[in-house]
Amino acid sequence: MTHQTPLAGTRAVVTGASRGVGEAIARALAGGGARVALVARGKEALDRIAGSLGRYGVSVPCDLSDAGAVAAVLEAIPQRLDGVPTLLVNCAGVFPFAPMHELTDTQLSDAIAANLVAPFRFIRGMLPAMRAAGTGHIVTIGSVADRTVFAENGAYAATKFGARAMHEVLRVETRGSGVRATLVSPGPTDTALWDLLNPDSRSDLPNRDQMLRADDVARAVLFAVTQPASVNIDELRLSRS
Repeated sequence: MTHQTPLAGTRAVVTGASRGVGEAIARALAGGGARVALVARGKEALDRIAGSLGRYGVSVPCDLSDAGAVAAVLEAIPQRLDGVPTLLVNCAGVFPFAPMHELTDTQLSDAIAANLVAPFRFIRGMLPAMRAAGTGHIVTIGSVADRTVFAENGAYAATKFGARAMHEVLRVETRGSGVRATLVSPGPTDTALWDLLNPDSRSDLPNRDQMLRADDVARAVLFAVTQPASVNIDELRLSRS
């Protein structure tokens, strides 16, 4: 790669890295010189993306809803990266969209598992080593829906509000430890998550050409994690200008 390398020597983990915002973040971090473990369920996509990143990308397939699989991946990642990672970006998530009276138990439980439990497990698994080293950065990808309520967002908003609360607790608990925590909360972003909803056909949703792009979110993450060690970006909220 011929990019500037402000993250040279950094080892990073990005969940949800097989597509959309997660893929864009993984590419941005690798472009900044980090060696990145790309974590998601889709092995074929991960292998393709990691291959395109050369020595900067490592494919780590994992079912994030499986506690045993997550534990195994967390144990394996330092060997796969040839070192202990000090940067975690929790990006994996699901976006159930239904009125409260139509929301199913499965949709709610899947949202809790992906948007809350999986990020918690990665934080819990990686934070002790960061604390011991006195350095590290944990980035949570939030949403406009972690502060603003929208119709048909019962499961999504509940879990994103929860993820923001978890980030804020993490900020309190890591203050002064050398470990930083950042919440990046974008507005609607044009990714495959919208495909089933076809927002261009609905008056209650923004058209896709009015949305942010995945690369916009990735640049915000790269900005946050390349600040001097004495600077913490507590929260970034992104909207389409």
